[in-house]
Amino acid sequence: MKEKIVLAYSGGLDTTCIIPWLKENYNDAEIIAVCGDVGQGSETEGLEQRALSTGASKLYIEDITDEFIEDVIFPCVKANAVYEGKYLLGTSMARPIIAKRLVDIAIKEGATAICHGATGKGNDQVRFELTVKALAPHLNIIAPWRLDTWGMKSREDEVAYLEARGIEAPVKKGDSYSRDRNIWHLSHEGLELEDPSLEPNYDHILQLGVSPEKAPDKAEYVELEFEAGICKKVNGKEVTPKELIATLNEIGGRNGVGIQDICENRIVGMKSRGVYETPGGTILYYAHRELQYLTLDRQSQAWNEVCSTKFAELVYSGEWYTPLRESLSAYFDKINETVTGTVKLKLYKGNISPAGATSPYSLYNESIASFTTGELYNHADANGFINLFGLPLKVRAMMKQNLENK
Repeated sequence: MKEKIVLAYSGGLDTTCIIPWLKENYNDAEIIAVCGDVGQGSETEGLEQRALSTGASKLYIEDITDEFIEDVIFPCVKANAVYEGKYLLGTSMARPIIAKRLVDIAIKEGATAICHGATGKGNDQVRFELTVKALAPHLNIIAPWRLDTWGMKSREDEVAYLEARGIEAPVKKGDSYSRDRNIWHLSHEGLELEDPSLEPNYDHILQLGVSPEKAPDKAEYVELEFEAGICKKVNGKEVTPKELIATLNEIGGRNGVGIQDICENRIVGMKSRGVYETPGGTILYYAHRELQYLTLDRQSQAWNEVCSTKFAELVYSGEWYTPLRESLSAYFDKINETVTGTVKLKLYKGNISPAGATSPYSLYNESIASFTTGELYNHADANGFINLFGLPLKVRAMMKQNLENK
């Protein structure tokens, strides 16, 4: 009986090469291609014909978009998870949920191995493989880019490999950006982006929206309504999770919102540069954070900053199915219980500005906060507070004076 290998299949250049390569190097093994549909749109069109024509025995196209949004994106929004201050984790979020489905199908099909097309320099190899180890440690992992038998060192080599076998490459030689799209974002790497001294060619790169320069000259307002940290309505209209992201992507895209050019620290130790389009996610994060400013106390807000950073690191590194990530998610579920209310934002040429927020859980009290003295606040109370709060400073200063006088 032939060995069965489940391949994480996108139909892109890498995985188009991998199917014939696996057949050639693993004794004509049965290749079961699996495409995890996380909202990449038309990219799934024609995949079955492409996979079968290059040697796969079958192709699963698994729609896991709802699971992706509800089980991964929403927890990340609740956590305000942003990697290194810029990256909204679009690719990082999707990999564990895709890998989980690969494991499910591998077990169903009786496969012995899971194969992926992530390179030995990238993050995705870590994300895929940590998930497999966490959920199905008995499965073998095949990572062609790390094997001597792979023989290809560049995207140009891959194009040549396919051409030698009469297979059409799914990318033009002059347009070999490496892209990853899902309902949350679109990433771009390669070409001029590999030189940090060069400005990205946004007219050539952007697909989800326009650059700020080409956005309308008039500001647009958008209103988001949250319940316990989850956005339920946009501009007064109730939306499903898919509709939420799609609607915000459209609004943000046309206003030049959510474009990030970042030189990030990869898991494997090197820096890499990418341009990320996350128009809807940027709006959603901004609105969620504005509502938290209104509803969270000082200590919770401060601790959120610590936990958010760690949560983002875990997501980036593919450590989704870990006790720490699950525990942090439980914390953020609790802290978001009062993150309910409405936030209005102003979008203008790539910028987002707050334009008002309300919440039944608002901790803002006008009677206390107003410059006009209210009944609930006595200015004289600050005397004792400052004396106690500053006591350590006073004691230290007295100690220094005593030493200087000796």
